[in-house]
Amino acid sequence: MSKSDPYAMYDNPLVGRYASQEMSELFGPRRRIETWRRLWVILAESQAELGLPITEQQIAEMKSQISNIDWEKAAEYERRFRHDVMAHVHAFGDVCPSARGIIHLGATSCYVTDNTDLILMREGLKLIARRLAAAIDHLGTFAAKYRDLPCLSFTHFQPAQPTTVGRRACLWAYDFAMDLQEVEHRLSQLQARGVQGTTGTQASFLTLFNGDHEKVKKLNQLVCQKMGFPGSYVITGQTYSRKIDAQILATLAQIAATAHKVATDIRLLAHRKEIEEPFEKEQIGSSAMAYKRNPMRSERICGLARYVMSLEANTTLTHGVQWLERTLDDSANRRLVIPQAFLAIDAILILCCNVFSGLVVYPKVIEKNLLAELPFMMTEDILMAAVQAGGDRQELHERIRQHSHQVARKIKEEGGENDLIERLKADPAFAEVNFESVTDPLKYVGRSREQVDEFIRDVVQPIRERYTGARDLAAEVQV
Repeated sequence: MSKSDPYAMYDNPLVGRYASQEMSELFGPRRRIETWRRLWVILAESQAELGLPITEQQIAEMKSQISNIDWEKAAEYERRFRHDVMAHVHAFGDVCPSARGIIHLGATSCYVTDNTDLILMREGLKLIARRLAAAIDHLGTFAAKYRDLPCLSFTHFQPAQPTTVGRRACLWAYDFAMDLQEVEHRLSQLQARGVQGTTGTQASFLTLFNGDHEKVKKLNQLVCQKMGFPGSYVITGQTYSRKIDAQILATLAQIAATAHKVATDIRLLAHRKEIEEPFEKEQIGSSAMAYKRNPMRSERICGLARYVMSLEANTTLTHGVQWLERTLDDSANRRLVIPQAFLAIDAILILCCNVFSGLVVYPKVIEKNLLAELPFMMTEDILMAAVQAGGDRQELHERIRQHSHQVARKIKEEGGENDLIERLKADPAFAEVNFESVTDPLKYVGRSREQVDEFIRDVVQPIRERYTGARDLAAEVQV
């Protein structure tokens, strides 16, 4: 087996099959190490502004070499030092000889690793917010289109009252809207780790500035501002609290749960032949059963969603086992969990937008399924109409009960159709009832249509206005 063969080594499916190039590059090694180097530049600039002997030439040299990364040399250093940050300090110093002595001055490794993680998660959350907005936008369009199409609703997956297809889509969209609200909250609360020193006490920086506390505080402010954060967490150990990771992963897990619920609903509706996800002209549903139209996109959403939901517990466990000012058993774990959670959510939302923008609706089947159950639900209105026409309420109630039981027996024991309305029409006791007025399915959907309009106005439209252009994000499924 040769490493030169690209098909010889394991390929992470999140990168190779599912996630976008944008999210994959965000958590790729180049973006990470270039961010480390930018943070070293920011630190040196800020230290120079506050009087440390760092020259403009040194800073300019560092800036010019940010993208000039000798990956093989860095790997060689890491094999020697068993320390990734120091490996890149030396690799950066090799191409910045005049600045070698001031790179990483006063900092601990977590200055670059933790601040970079926060920067990358911030950018990842922004992309996820846009994808959520796009999913909500597509569902809003779908809801408006089908606001008037009555369908059967379910509780316990048993027939309940009629609703509309559009209103059901609003249920889906609202969960995503609440997820978006939580993402926006997390972004609003996100801070930098800043420059806190080895265990968070800022002792090394206090030494650099000869005991000047105000300069140390100012250094932290400058660095945070240049990173684009409003400030730093008030107090840290060697790392920022891993509770932050747990909070962000909880938000991602909730998005996954929403997507899982919606995709499951679509799978159930596909089984009823009412709604299907897009199915392409040459798509194959089964290698054996040529007739199959499997909901593979929705199934993939569910599979990826379960993975993300499982990662939430991982970050909570990591937070719980950080001893005192920190332990290093979080490092290898976080390298896996955080990027993969973001990549998986990115993939899930791409799939969601693809599905929502191409949902196929079968009104005739929906009508047939509704009418198979609706006659039982109409009987109360039929009873009231017959009473208003002069009938005896108790006698009419008994006739409806008998007809209903006969029909139920016919359906369950003989596999027959629901002909309850025809039986009642033929019964002289209901001769005065205007069946056309009481058997219109839209009569039984309550405020479903009005609720769709209100939801789009009050929830979807403000999101569309905040995220102009989000709908244009690519939602092409790679495989």
